[in-house]
Amino acid sequence: MSTKVKISNLVKIFGDEPDGEALTLLQAGYSKNVIRESTGHIVGVNDANIDISEGEIFVVMGLSGSGKSTLIRCVNRLYEPTAGSVFVDSTDVTALDPKELQAFRRDSTGMVFQHFALFPHRDIRSNVAFGLKVKGMDADGRNAAAERALALVGLSGYESSYPRQLSGGMQQRVGLARALATDPDILLMDEAFSALDPLIRRQMQDELMSIQDQLHKTILFITHDLNEALRVGSRVCMMKDGAIHQVGTPEDILMRPETDYVAEFVQDVDQGRVLEVETVREDAAAVPQSATVADALSAIDRLGVEAAHVVDADGRPLGVVARDAAEQAQRSGTRDLSGLIQDVPAITNDTILAKVYQLFGSGLPVAVVDGDGVLIGSVRPLEVLAELGRVENISEQLELAKTHGAQQ
Repeated sequence: MSTKVKISNLVKIFGDEPDGEALTLLQAGYSKNVIRESTGHIVGVNDANIDISEGEIFVVMGLSGSGKSTLIRCVNRLYEPTAGSVFVDSTDVTALDPKELQAFRRDSTGMVFQHFALFPHRDIRSNVAFGLKVKGMDADGRNAAAERALALVGLSGYESSYPRQLSGGMQQRVGLARALATDPDILLMDEAFSALDPLIRRQMQDELMSIQDQLHKTILFITHDLNEALRVGSRVCMMKDGAIHQVGTPEDILMRPETDYVAEFVQDVDQGRVLEVETVREDAAAVPQSATVADALSAIDRLGVEAAHVVDADGRPLGVVARDAAEQAQRSGTRDLSGLIQDVPAITNDTILAKVYQLFGSGLPVAVVDGDGVLIGSVRPLEVLAELGRVENISEQLELAKTHGAQQ
């Protein structure tokens, strides 16, 4: 995918003279705390470099004060960067004059805030159509666009209602519809779901991912909730004290943390609710339905596994033959596989591991199939459990290192 947003060496310092002594100290390698104590200036973002691909949900994750909201607000210059550049396609956003910046914000970006920021005296249709009115679209056109956006977020029929008549989750859907109505290239979502109850928040996450499957927008999503970041993000950027610690897929962040901070952050995450089957999928030992016991053992030995998948003429799995059963059949002179096949349900690449743990009880490999039900790989229960154990060991090693350091 092509790069939609390119952030290069971005710095944001808050204070009366951000590009003076504070910037000099930052570029010399002094910490955020030292700069604050020396100059009274606050470092919001420290030398951020990110390439955001077109059509991805890019999540910036961090605790309060990490710089995540500051970073996103530099993209549309709600905050003026102190140094560095932001490019959207070929447009240098940091070089736009006020009139060009206004047009860029109006035409290229949409923003959804934590607090819904709806107009209480306007009905829902008018709230959603407001940005189109600012753009000069006629009433019929903007009302039609608003109704399409409301349908996308599941609020058809509420066009004539007022914000006070809707729940918090429904109001947030209106905010999302308002951002989508102008059909922006980039959607900026600043803690958009943070004010919602947990169940409504999860429903909004589902809604966002469903809408993204249809529209393929470039979305910058800010959150302080790691579970949310790992659930909705195509990639995740971990920030602390204005600096970026790691950028990677949810699997990278969870399974291959690059700093102690990231490792500590992910140690309490339930990996099974984040990792998908694709992460642990392996090549499958497969034999056709017409194969013999000897054929099955040959396929098992070739991959060094404990079972083979039996498939029909179209490549769809029929079941699994375990090594020990095949060896026993061979010793007794049996050639036919049919009596050895054990039924094991198939799963798909995007199934989260938490949903397939119950299939691991037999110890047999689980077939992974594509959208047509054709075998594309296998998941071995012991390998999955070993991988999850490896991730947990990262946290244990971190704790041991801290204890050892404290003792010294």
